[in-house]
Amino acid sequence: MDSRSPAPEFPAGLDWVNVSEAPMLANLRGRVVLLWFWSYDNVYCWNLLPDLTFLENRYHDGLTVIGVHTPKYPAQRDSGAVLKAVNRHNIRHPMANDTQHALWQQYGIDAWPSAVLIDAEGQVAAVIPGEGRRQDLDEQIARLLDEAAERDLREYEASAPASRPEPRLPLSFPGKLLATDSLLYVSDSGHDRVLECNHDGRILRQFGSGDASYWDGRNQECGFNDPQGLALRDEFLFVADRGNHAVRKIRLHGGDVETVLGTGEEGRARPHDADPLATPISNPSGLAIIADKLYVLSASQNQIWELDLGRNRVDVLAGTGKLGMQDGLSLEASFAQPSGVSPSGLQLLICDAASSSIRLLRLSDGRVKTLVGAGLYEYGDASGNRETARLQNPLDVVMDPRGIIFIADSYNGRIKALSLKSGAVRTLNVNYRLQEPGGLSIASGALWVANTNVHEIVRIDLASGIAKRVPIGE
Repeated sequence: MDSRSPAPEFPAGLDWVNVSEAPMLANLRGRVVLLWFWSYDNVYCWNLLPDLTFLENRYHDGLTVIGVHTPKYPAQRDSGAVLKAVNRHNIRHPMANDTQHALWQQYGIDAWPSAVLIDAEGQVAAVIPGEGRRQDLDEQIARLLDEAAERDLREYEASAPASRPEPRLPLSFPGKLLATDSLLYVSDSGHDRVLECNHDGRILRQFGSGDASYWDGRNQECGFNDPQGLALRDEFLFVADRGNHAVRKIRLHGGDVETVLGTGEEGRARPHDADPLATPISNPSGLAIIADKLYVLSASQNQIWELDLGRNRVDVLAGTGKLGMQDGLSLEASFAQPSGVSPSGLQLLICDAASSSIRLLRLSDGRVKTLVGAGLYEYGDASGNRETARLQNPLDVVMDPRGIIFIADSYNGRIKALSLKSGAVRTLNVNYRLQEPGGLSIASGALWVANTNVHEIVRIDLASGIAKRVPIGE
């Protein structure tokens, strides 16, 4: 789209998920509008959110931010699911669900995320694709606001926040979880904390203040931000602190919390025998421990890292860093937003969310192969053999002692079971509705499920198949 051409108006039938009255560009003359296009599964879109918050706060007296959700997956056409994503990411500006990509096409967008800047007269001033463009956006918004002021066009009133919040519940968008014979650890991601519970749901301890923050400390006197993957070794619980771009370690005897990987800032390092505390990582989402090695999934970098806990050094174990789905040896293989991981002997089972696939990484030689999945845009909801089975944005995986791999098939709202021996995939028949399940763990004869979008934990008895809600904190 040419610079300073008229911005297309929002169509009348566009579904607005968090405002009662649809905004109109014609009513925003005198303000600069930042229109951003995203898909809520996409980690690069998540990375843009801190920049949008920064810009909204800095230019509260002249900038209006409006989101346009353009779905990748069929499940994302449901505006209720988009509202859940808006609340999960604490978005407080108007959000439209452009199910047919009508605005996407009108504005000539071709990548998630993309930002469109519209000047005070309703003209498109710039289209800026990708993340990491804060400085560019900042400079252009300042210039457009100054230009409007010089021409006596600028409106200075702050935009009204948009909100249709979730109910207040003991859990908020629980991400991952880890069960032992007697305890249950939950990443209460929406509350920015990790909980230690018994199997009946009684909260025994809380790690994290409950506010998104980043500092080491003890028990509640420390800060997490969107904690996700968990791994246990001896008396230490490791946490993928996704929003802080770090991995944290909780000493369960005493509750001390410290950082073991990352700087607290998003980065694009490619470490080789590096100091983990001096090495930035981006969106660590899943963790697994085998012997004295901690394996970390970097969702943004499409890589699996290996942290040697004895030597305190970190390396890239597998992944070129480019978004893709290529099998092969170690650094020649590619991943697509790896999000969940489970040990399988001396192998790692990996949920590759953006390719809707399950991958197997052999630690002896670093070889990666695909167990289920066909490509970045090959997704669906189908049982069958390895060639015909389809998933839709799977987020976690766990294997039971029989060699059955359970998959949190998130956007299908199902648990799938994959036989490692035969390669056959089937849907687990449970008497419970799941909404974007994000985490799995096995202990005490049960499959424990983070039923993320309804803020709860579900226990599925593996012998009977009966599912029951665990009353966490009630």
